[in-house]
Amino acid sequence: MTGHDDDERVADRRAASNMNDDTPQGGEAPAAGSDPVSEAEAKADTYYKNWQRTAADFSNYKKRVDQERSEMSRLTKAALVINLLPIYDDLDRAASTVDAHLAGLNWVQGVLAIQQKFTRLLDALDVKELSAEGDPFDPSRHEAIGQQPGPDGKVLHVAQKGYLLGDKVLRPAMVIVGDGSSAT
Repeated sequence: MTGHDDDERVADRRAASNMNDDTPQGGEAPAAGSDPVSEAEAKADTYYKNWQRTAADFSNYKKRVDQERSEMSRLTKAALVINLLPIYDDLDRAASTVDAHLAGLNWVQGVLAIQQKFTRLLDALDVKELSAEGDPFDPSRHEAIGQQPGPDGKVLHVAQKGYLLGDKVLRPAMVIVGDGSSAT
């Protein structure tokens, strides 16, 4: 035989030994005495646990996205209402100062109807007026803009109404608070 034939046999023996080898693709030989069924069960268990982890991650992701959408909706609604409140305040002041002689005129009735629609819109958006006058001063709900003689810590006058959006203060009421001295 020539040297060429020996090289082919060596190459063939290596290829033949690789074809009969039970080594997995990763190159690791199975552990001595290991059972192919238990290996398959271990793989299946690993895949199942990975699937459970992925399902839990996806569920958490969906909850987080829903929560973020809800928060974005609430913030958008709050921004809209904050921009509408000065207009509502002006309309409310105009309606409350209508002279009795003008009350029967059509245009005055139209302005009052617009104010009522605006009030219903704020109700639909879950906006409520903060109670203030006569209440004890609460810095989380009221903003003191001055003091006058009167009962200590009691709201005497509301300069600008405050509003709640749901249960959160949207705009604190601007109030004048009693300073504890008696009025003379």
